[in-house]
Amino acid sequence: MAAVAADPAAAAIPASAEEEERQHEAMPDLDEQWRQVENGRERPLRAGESWFLVEQHWFKQWEVYVKGGDQDANTFPGCINNAGLFEDQINWHLREGLLEGNDYVLLPATSWNYLVSWYGLEDGQPPIERKVIELSGVPKVELYPIELLLVQHSDMETALTIQFSHTDSLDVVLQTAREQFLVEPQEDTRLWIKNSEGSLDRLCNTQITLLDASLETGQLVIMETRNKDGTWPSAQLCGMDNMPEEDEDFQGQPGICGLTNLGNTCFMNSALQCLSNVPQLTEYFLNNRYLEELNFWNPLGMKGELAEAYADLVKQTWSGYHRSIVPNVFKNKVGHFASQFLGYQQHDSQELLSFLLDGLHEDLNRVKKKEYVELCDGAGRPDLEVAQEAWQNHKRRNDSVIVDTFHGLFKSTLVCPDCGNVSVTFDPFCYLSVPLPVCSRRVLEVFFVPMDPRRKPEQHRVVVPKKGNISDLCVALSTHTSVAPDKMIVADVFSHRFYKLYQLEDPLSSILDRDDIFVYEVTGRIEPVEGSRDDIVVPVYLRERTPSRDFDNSYYGLILFGHPLLVSVPRDRFSWEGLYNILMYRLSRYVTKPTSDEDDGDEKDNSLHTSQWPPRRRRKQLFTLQTVNSNGTSDRTTSPEEIQTQPYIAMDWEPEMKRRYYDEVEAEGYVKHDCVGYMLKKSPVQLQECIKLFTTVETLEKENPWYCSSCKQHQLATKKLDLWMLPEVLIIHLKRFSFSKFSREKLDTLVQFPIRDLDFSEFVIKPKNESTPDMYKYDLIAVSNHYGGMRDGHYTTFACNKDSGQWHYFDDNSVSPVNENQIESKAAYVLFYQRQDVGRRQSQTASSDTPASPASGSPSNPEVMDVN
Repeated sequence: MAAVAADPAAAAIPASAEEEERQHEAMPDLDEQWRQVENGRERPLRAGESWFLVEQHWFKQWEVYVKGGDQDANTFPGCINNAGLFEDQINWHLREGLLEGNDYVLLPATSWNYLVSWYGLEDGQPPIERKVIELSGVPKVELYPIELLLVQHSDMETALTIQFSHTDSLDVVLQTAREQFLVEPQEDTRLWIKNSEGSLDRLCNTQITLLDASLETGQLVIMETRNKDGTWPSAQLCGMDNMPEEDEDFQGQPGICGLTNLGNTCFMNSALQCLSNVPQLTEYFLNNRYLEELNFWNPLGMKGELAEAYADLVKQTWSGYHRSIVPNVFKNKVGHFASQFLGYQQHDSQELLSFLLDGLHEDLNRVKKKEYVELCDGAGRPDLEVAQEAWQNHKRRNDSVIVDTFHGLFKSTLVCPDCGNVSVTFDPFCYLSVPLPVCSRRVLEVFFVPMDPRRKPEQHRVVVPKKGNISDLCVALSTHTSVAPDKMIVADVFSHRFYKLYQLEDPLSSILDRDDIFVYEVTGRIEPVEGSRDDIVVPVYLRERTPSRDFDNSYYGLILFGHPLLVSVPRDRFSWEGLYNILMYRLSRYVTKPTSDEDDGDEKDNSLHTSQWPPRRRRKQLFTLQTVNSNGTSDRTTSPEEIQTQPYIAMDWEPEMKRRYYDEVEAEGYVKHDCVGYMLKKSPVQLQECIKLFTTVETLEKENPWYCSSCKQHQLATKKLDLWMLPEVLIIHLKRFSFSKFSREKLDTLVQFPIRDLDFSEFVIKPKNESTPDMYKYDLIAVSNHYGGMRDGHYTTFACNKDSGQWHYFDDNSVSPVNENQIESKAAYVLFYQRQDVGRRQSQTASSDTPASPASGSPSNPEVMDVN
């Protein structure tokens, strides 16, 4: 509340005795004066009204005059004189500690105006007008308003002293500062205060009062005006501006602005570029409509801070003064409110997008106090009635620009498999996460190791069911090898050892594409069964002795080499000597037998455990045998005949013997089967197929059952989602990332999506208005791309500029124009579509400015991309 200047007419003083006499004669009689003034004083105080202070001495003199019954010149009070209430006659500040009844009386505006018209106001004195404010529900006259010192950020020396009421909002202070400093309407401003410690604090919430903000008389309030490039001067002074130095003199097309990668933040940049190119959302921020809707009290929001940070980013991006900006302030704000995005790990652009949409919605929610709304089931009522009720209930708690732009409505139908109970609900959504049609088969590459030592291992590529078992792999391989499936054992080999030996019932999903899978031909099973006549299958590792770096060089270490073996051993030959001879036969393709028997003279054999074979003897042995653990790292002091559990055997070679008799090149040799050239072709799918799959009936998983109100128990119900109402901007998330207990993979299927005229009329089940077909047709405006695999990858964006209509490719801080035929690729991850009627409405109201002509050139092949 700024100080009110005296009304020149009301404060006029008679210029001559004649005038005074005429004024005196025009006064009502004394009783009437008393009645008119006192009637006003009896009125109750009402918040917002103006009351005036009159010096107690003058008022008492007036009372004596009017109550005396005559107009004696000795008792005439003369002009109203409040000089005794002021500290000085320059600034006209009220004296501290004034008390009503002792120093002054309060008069309502009507009574004050009567007195001024009858007696006038002392020349040069301002009227002392004070507002009635309400504190804790009690109205009272605000005797001492707050006097603030207003300065501009660009001129801290020139201060204006302005009075405000305690109940004035900070927005009144801001608007007063804008008026006093002649700020243009289109310029953005914000307020800071200097606190008691001398540092500056931002006054973010301008909707609160000066009392709630704890502002005091004499406090310095600084108004800051945004730079033309969208940055704030204070951010530049603190080194937190987002503008690289080389951009200072740049001017280009608004919106064509890159975002610097801060370290694995391409996911954030991609999401931001997509949102930034949603026309109605960007216009909402550029036109400052968000300022009126910032919700500082929402416990589900972020105190308006996320919305303000996003607004700053949009204003800088669309200022036209930057080639690229550094979004570190926004990144820090996101990490502050969502700890999962702290640091600089790679994340999912769709996950960040989901957080941003939800956070912006809550920060801009027009509903300040959310009421409890109970979820309503259809209960047999017409869909139109239930859907309208659901949407109204949603809007009673959620009403924002995000809801206006991105929210639609599902119809969800659940059917109990036992009693047939049907539950119909209508639920809001912000984006569609649609599955990709997944091929039910997969190709596995394996190595088949035959028992015949003359045959090399064979590389095979077999087609197996994705949800099959190990037995399905054996059956598929059997068609290539003519070896019966029950004569195969499947193993995962890693670092020269068996990482896992699979059982026939194990799921194929436990095999990852990067695993080295060996399938061995055997004549028995992996675990010996007592009383069975089957051969015993023994896992065998190859190890080489290597001198350690011990001080006396006397200890020999052992390292694994080559591919391990699964060797079938008849039960009657399950001994050291029998095993040695069988291994010599199995290795005969790449192990040469000694030409003659000779005394090896190796005394070291005498010092080893008795479980080692062979004991000291005259015939030359190429290797020794030793029982070991499943890793092949620890010896076991047990002979094979004494082993009750699965035996693992190591063949230990001396370096010299390995060099002379073991052919490493031949040992590693293999042949490729004709099937290796087979590739499982991935046909492209249409986006409409994904949407149709999204609306297909499915059965709930065991981890997420539905409680049937009829059966009174949880059921694996069937569920169907249908589209009832679509938003202005439809976000479609392609579920490329697949997660299971055993594997995580990315589907690189090419999804073909239209740039224009995506028709949803066949998917929307709400009764249609045939006169407005464009209510169901959409045009593409942005795409978030993901290149690479699960563990590493890179995000980019294609987006259509709302002003020029030109498509651009955003790759972090690099931006280049592209043609529409470059947009569709296997990397497409999140699609942004705008409804055609909305686009038409925007084009009709768009600025008539001629868009800047796009620069020439195109991005490098987006299918081949450097990753972060």
